Amino acid sequence: MKNKSKIVLIGSGAVGSTFAYTVLLKGLANELVIIDANKDKAEGDVLDLNHGLLLAQPMKIYAGEYKDCTDADIIVITAGAAQKLGETRINLMQRNVDIFQQILSNVVQYNQEAIFLIATNPVDILTYITIKLTNLPANRIIGSGTLLDSARFRYLISQEVNIDPRSIHGMIIGEHGDTELPLWSLLNIAGISQENLTENSRCYLSSQQKEEIFQQTKNAAYQIIEKKGATYYAIALALARICEAILGNQKSVLPVSVYLENYKGIDDVCIGIPSIIGRSGVESIMDIPLSNQEEQQLLQSANQLKAFLKEIRLPN
Repeated sequence: MKNKSKIVLIGSGAVGSTFAYTVLLKGLANELVIIDANKDKAEGDVLDLNHGLLLAQPMKIYAGEYKDCTDADIIVITAGAAQKLGETRINLMQRNVDIFQQILSNVVQYNQEAIFLIATNPVDILTYITIKLTNLPANRIIGSGTLLDSARFRYLISQEVNIDPRSIHGMIIGEHGDTELPLWSLLNIAGISQENLTENSRCYLSSQQKEEIFQQTKNAAYQIIEKKGATYYAIALALARICEAILGNQKSVLPVSVYLENYKGIDDVCIGIPSIIGRSGVESIMDIPLSNQEEQQLLQSANQLKAFLKEIRLPN
């Protein structure tokens, strides 16, 4: 990590404030700026976080304005509208596109060199919109993608085989949403693939188990929202992990939402694909081997996102 690092957070709702707390606990930056349309909320979060500085990591934390984006290394956007009762997904997308237009037009006045990290849903759509509205290099625009989905996936597998999720290597790719797909063909547990395993193997997963794990992964957010209203702990950790990879120039392979050009027949869309993340943002997109079925599912996922994009009015 360089001697001085600065993160600007735009949006101090449940996800944003939890991310800010995670940044403090991990000591990810020397400077953290919180910007929110509700200035009292941002200032309240800043006070609360600063009162814990003695017990955590030394850093400068303050509520700011868009001018404070100057010299930021990473600008994290969690701001956005929540879905209203009876509102269609397209209408929600349009409202968040309009919000992003306002945010981004303000940010780029002061900083065109930072890496933008997008968490607001629908994250793949808004990552794409950020690229189009800012005209910045696509490698510096990253969405949280399917990193959280992959963490859920590995946790659920760990519960089935009773092995530490850190020893399980597998991922979800595609849209962060209904058309995402699990890469069963690449799953390995401590180096052991699923191919040729017998039913009495510790690592064996039946077709039924696999389907249940995937459905639980895909529907996890709905379950959490039903029980407590929102998800924010795990996504905050996912955002912190991406920031850690950037600021530490770690060259970590993470399944994040990136802009694709001529990738397995997919063009001009942002979608979750394992990518090498370092100080310059997306350093490379991994050309992962997929089964024929997985490749078709990924293409369908990309086409679904493109269909959504066609329904959105982009500003001139």
